[in-house]
Amino acid sequence: MSIKSDKWIRRMAAEHGMIEPFEPNQIKERNGESIVSYGTSSYGYDIRCSDEFKLFTNLNSTIVDPKHFDSNSFVDVKSSVCIIPPNSFALARTVEYFRIPRNVLTICLGKSTYARCGIIVNVTPFEPEWEGYVTLEFSNTTPLPAKIYANEGVAQVIFFESDEVCETSYKDRKGKYQFQQGVTLPKI
Repeated sequence: MSIKSDKWIRRMAAEHGMIEPFEPNQIKERNGESIVSYGTSSYGYDIRCSDEFKLFTNLNSTIVDPKHFDSNSFVDVKSSVCIIPPNSFALARTVEYFRIPRNVLTICLGKSTYARCGIIVNVTPFEPEWEGYVTLEFSNTTPLPAKIYANEGVAQVIFFESDEVCETSYKDRKGKYQFQQGVTLPKI
């Protein structure tokens, strides 16, 4: 298994539609304004957050239960920014749509710009033959409100290519998050 470089990422995006829309370079400014970077990096791809958010609220004093998740625990927000209350979280989705090859596994880590502000970006691995928009979780670990910027970089995806193809892929298992389109809540 090996970590893949920018050259490999560009080739896979061009030939196999692995990432759409795809940015072959690292973008650090837009319209003369500095932004949190996104696009191809040396050994990964910096993904962007779309303007669709689900902001957690505990108005109903519910218990967070992954087996019986109450969708009323979220408020839908469509905006260029999302303000996350102290010690709370929000869900979002990526701008990019992914098609992961059968012999590839990814790991996604939050960008240091957010981590240094106490904002944790959590994403599970993209398994072989998983396809869809990625649901992102932002945890505000601070006692202050935190701001997330849509259409800017939030996390980096690192690609690992195996020497052999897996016996059973996410698609083969008919994974419950296959082909997800929007911000997707927990499923059992």
